[in-house]
Amino acid sequence: MKFTIGIEEEYQVICPITRELVSHDQLIVTEAAKLLNEQVKAEMHQAVVEVGTNICQDITEARRELTHLRRSVSEIAKELGHKIGAAGTHPFTKWETQLITPNPRYDEIVNELQDTARSNLIFGLHVHVGIADKQLALHLTNAMRYFLPHIYALSTNSPFWEGRNTGFKSFRSKVFDKFPRTGIPGIFQTVAEYEHYIDILIKTKCIDNPKKIWWDIRIHPFFPTLEVRICDVPMTIEETLSITALIQALVAKLYKLKSQNLNFMLYHRALINENKWRASRYGIDGRMIDFGKECEVPTKDLMIELLDFVEDVVDELGSRNEIEHIKTMLKNGTGADRQLAKYEETKDLIKVVDYITEQTILGT
Repeated sequence: MKFTIGIEEEYQVICPITRELVSHDQLIVTEAAKLLNEQVKAEMHQAVVEVGTNICQDITEARRELTHLRRSVSEIAKELGHKIGAAGTHPFTKWETQLITPNPRYDEIVNELQDTARSNLIFGLHVHVGIADKQLALHLTNAMRYFLPHIYALSTNSPFWEGRNTGFKSFRSKVFDKFPRTGIPGIFQTVAEYEHYIDILIKTKCIDNPKKIWWDIRIHPFFPTLEVRICDVPMTIEETLSITALIQALVAKLYKLKSQNLNFMLYHRALINENKWRASRYGIDGRMIDFGKECEVPTKDLMIELLDFVEDVVDELGSRNEIEHIKTMLKNGTGADRQLAKYEETKDLIKVVDYITEQTILGT
């Protein structure tokens, strides 16, 4: 089975003088459309630009696409007098200063969610893995839930919020938690059960379409994909590709187990949430719970176990280099660790922003 991949990243638009976020009226999107068609999109806040790869057959193709997107958007931003940055939150810009993109859909969300929506000035990574069979996608989604905190810990890249060190490696999720229908989903045994849930929400006017289900993992409502949405946008291309490769490898491994009539243990979301909390607070430097052993284990040890778990599918997927790079990430720290180290070194959040913008285009 071919597990195609797609990557969506959200970037910050930054003023090179003040280093604040810039509400730039989506001029980057307008210019990018001439070169990249539908691959660059506006988001609710004008200071956010979203890019998306085409469907990629493997991680090598994803690397070419993502490198091209980061380079192209960076060059377009520079021509317009801006920079782009990849981090889950901006270190000091206050959300109250940022404008909403004029759009009836965004107006509707703000009208319903009020300051919850206006303050949602965050930047994430979404990874799609192609699975046409919805029942299979649902089965794999149920199993993948267990690994979401581990993936999330690797991506942590938002320690600062409105000029403060929050004490979290990822404060982005704390901001997004205020939205309804977020977080780790429950278990759905059948597609019919899942669709009944959606139908009830639509019938009772909780939502008008299933895209307003913003869980950390979901069956995409329109594409034939399983979509992992828990991650902060990573600072570097290499980090994004390694996390993407890990997600793809986990899906492939869980599919392989199913094909052998073996299933991964399913855990209640209340238990998985304990690990998500730890990932948000401590990143890869903390301890997570191994629910099989019912004990705490250093997160880095669990990550090595995770790499062993997917070892037998990596070469077939062609992602050996990207998976191996995770060991470098464990050694060098996540984006959050490096932001905090830069601040410790300089005591200057402007220098942190400069570091983010430099790292964002590294390798382009």
